[in-house]
Amino acid sequence: MDKEKLYRELKIDSDTLSFSEELLKGLKERFDQIDEMAEYNQLKVIKAFQENRVSEACFQGSSGYGYNDLGRDTLEKVYASIFKGEDALVRAQISCGTHALALALMSNLRPGDELLSPVGKPYDTLEEVIGIRESKGSLKEYGISYRQVDLIDNKDFDFEGIRKAINEKTKLVTIQRSKGYQTRPSFSVEKIGELISFIKGIKPGLICMVDNCYGEFVEEKEPLELGADMIVGSLIKNPGGGLASMGGYIVGKKECVENAAYRLTSPGLGKEVGASLSVNREFYQGLFLAPTVVASALKGAIFAANAYERLGFFVLPRGEEKRADIIQAVTLKSAEGLKAFCRGIQFAAPVDSFVTPEPWDMPGYDAKVIMAAGAFVSGASIELSADGPLKEPYSVYFQGGLTWPHAKLGIMRSLQCMKDEGLISFG
Repeated sequence: MDKEKLYRELKIDSDTLSFSEELLKGLKERFDQIDEMAEYNQLKVIKAFQENRVSEACFQGSSGYGYNDLGRDTLEKVYASIFKGEDALVRAQISCGTHALALALMSNLRPGDELLSPVGKPYDTLEEVIGIRESKGSLKEYGISYRQVDLIDNKDFDFEGIRKAINEKTKLVTIQRSKGYQTRPSFSVEKIGELISFIKGIKPGLICMVDNCYGEFVEEKEPLELGADMIVGSLIKNPGGGLASMGGYIVGKKECVENAAYRLTSPGLGKEVGASLSVNREFYQGLFLAPTVVASALKGAIFAANAYERLGFFVLPRGEEKRADIIQAVTLKSAEGLKAFCRGIQFAAPVDSFVTPEPWDMPGYDAKVIMAAGAFVSGASIELSADGPLKEPYSVYFQGGLTWPHAKLGIMRSLQCMKDEGLISFG
């Protein structure tokens, strides 16, 4: 078996291959730990499937109003079981993670309420949902105010600032688990639990919502197990396992989920309607595969962190740090570095490998964004992908990888592009 010959044919030279293979020798123990976590979460998923009596009949879809859709309704019970919620809304009609978050916020806030982010600025696309940047239909247009408390040194919760920010109008707290386009840490479930405990100690009735995108199945527990009232995510990220072609979820307290269902469809209808068409099978099978797919993505992220850290770049999280999500940030210090990294990821893709990614004015962002993603599902960031805004400090955000060999190739190809353009050296 001449694996090296295949790597050469995939444009990986001997220097890049030697650097990568030598580095990976030191990551075996770390990868074994990831496999242990994947096994635990896989068993958790199987248990939920069995307890909720998933059957072949669940794979049949529905049309029209979608009344009595066994597959859709059972899937929501499975999600509630896995994530330890009272109820769940898992729908193809939720178009993306931002839509799921907007739905959760708009359905559980009323005019005169205030939304608080105790972890600094939220992800870019939520700025228009909230009204930080003016947009039609924002929370601000409906008389819902917003307040945020920035992190101390861009990493630690400002508990005193949070205490002062909570007032009689504060109704809902939004906690973004992943870093987004920021150079702050992603938060572990344990850290999120500490924050929620502090907040509820001040005002017990506050709704604590966690943006769970990119964090599902990374750790043993999920945020609902440590006090969150609602978790929200996208099916074309971790829980879709690379098979879900659309959709989003909200899991948590029954009242919070019901409010979201009535907003998604209509008052009086709620969860009773919403045809699943032919997506049930891919939603179930993707969820079944999700723990092992997430494990592959984690290995890719750890490989990337260690490789670029060894080459002198600032990486977040650091190579040896415990991970809270699948995203790896690398500060590349130049537009040329950001573009070269993304080209490498694109050139390693099984789909559209011949396409050269270019920065563009992507809706919802305040700067041009470059995105590399040769994916089977458009925009699926559980598949190997990388993106970043073309602005200081020129950080790239790498995530995904349905299989470990593909994630490995993607990072090696990014290193190769950087090397070919004289941006790095293995000497």
